[in-house]
Amino acid sequence: MDRNTVMLDEAHREAGIASDDGMATGPRPGTYARGTETVDAILKAAHDVLIEEGASAFTIRRIATKSGMKVGNVSYHFPRKEMLIKIMLDELLDSYDKLLENEVRQPEIPPEDRLRLMVKLCLDDIAGKRTTRLFTELWALANHNAFVADRVRVFYQRVHDFIGEVVTELNPALSPDEVHTVALYISASMEGSTPFLGFEKPWAAKMPQITAIAAEALVALAKSITPQQIAAST
Repeated sequence: MDRNTVMLDEAHREAGIASDDGMATGPRPGTYARGTETVDAILKAAHDVLIEEGASAFTIRRIATKSGMKVGNVSYHFPRKEMLIKIMLDELLDSYDKLLENEVRQPEIPPEDRLRLMVKLCLDDIAGKRTTRLFTELWALANHNAFVADRVRVFYQRVHDFIGEVVTELNPALSPDEVHTVALYISASMEGSTPFLGFEKPWAAKMPQITAIAAEALVALAKSITPQQIAAST
C-alpha cells in the first residue's frame, strides 16, 4: 500500500468518513448540524481563513481565533480540518446543482444553449473572489493532503457529470468514456483560466471576451468531435 493510500485511509478514519464498503472506519466524526449558530460561525470562519489568508493558515487553531471561539469548541464539532473541506465542497456542489436546476436544466432550452449557459456560469463564477481564491488554495492543500485531494477529485467528477449530460445530447455518437473525455477537456479549459483571468489576476478584464469565445468554441467542439479524433490522440 503506497503512502498516499495510507494517508487517505487514516484521514478517513480520523474524520469519521465511511470506507468503500460502507462501514464506519473510526471514532465519531464530530457533532455538527448545519444551520446552528455555532457551526455556521465555524464554517464562515473557515471560508474566510482559506480565502483571505491561504492554505498555510488553514488550521483548527486559526479558525477558532477567527470565529472567536476556543479551540476545543471548534474541534468538538470538527475534530479535523478535512471535515470542513468536505462540507465546503459538498455545499458548493449543492449550490451549483440548484443553480443548474433553476437556470439550465429546463426542457425548453436547447442543449447547445444549455452548454453555453454552463460555460458562462462557470467562468462568471471563476471571475469572483471566492472561487478564484478558494479553489487555488484547495489545490494547494490537495498537493500535500490525500484526503483533500480525494474530495477535490469527487467534486470535479460531479462537475464533469453535469457537463457530460449535455455533451451526450449534443453528440450521441460518443461512448460514455468519450463523453467523459470531452467533459474533462471542457472543465479543464475553464478551470485553466483561473490563474490568468480570475479575481485580481493579470488579465481579469479580458474575462468577458474569453467567456464569449469559450461559449461558442466549446459548444462547437462538443457537437463536432468524433470518436476517431479522440482516439487519434491516444
